[in-house]
Amino acid sequence: MLDAALFSRLAHQLSSFRAWVADADPRDLDWTPPSGKWSARLNLAHVGRHHEVTLDRITRVLREDAPVFPRYDEAGDPEWERWTTLTVPQVWTALDERRSALVAAVGPLRPEQLARAGVHAKFGPMNVPRWLEFFLVHEAHHLYVALQRLAEARSARR
Repeated sequence: MLDAALFSRLAHQLSSFRAWVADADPRDLDWTPPSGKWSARLNLAHVGRHHEVTLDRITRVLREDAPVFPRYDEAGDPEWERWTTLTVPQVWTALDERRSALVAAVGPLRPEQLARAGVHAKFGPMNVPRWLEFFLVHEAHHLYVALQRLAEARSARR
C-alpha cells in the first residue's frame, strides 16, 4: 500500500490547483509570453500528457525487470500534438480521467509491486513510489508555471 501522504497528494494535488484557475480569463489561459514559452493551457496539456506517460511507465515497471526510460521530450512524442489542440475544458476533462486512472492503478499495489523499479535516464533507478514523487513534483512545477503565465497575462493586459 502506498504511503498515505503520497497517496493523498496524488489524489488531491491537481484538484486543489483547479480552484486557482477556475475563474481565469480564457484569453489569459492561451497568452504566450514574448519568450515563446508555453501558455498556461499548454502547461496544463503537458501535465495531462505526463499522466499518460507516467501510467505507461509504471505499467512497464510492473511487467518488466528494470526497464530503462529516456527523458520525456515532447518534440519526439506523436501524442503531444493532439494535446496541444485541446481547449481548456477538454484538457480538464482529460486530466480528470487520467488522474482517476492513475490513482486507481497505483492505489491497490502490494508492497512487492511498489518495490519494483524502472531506470530514469537522468535520475537512475526509482521504485514506484519514487516515480509517483517524481510525477507530482514535475506536475507541481508545471502548475506553478501555469500560475505565472496567468499573472503575466493579466499584467500584459493592463
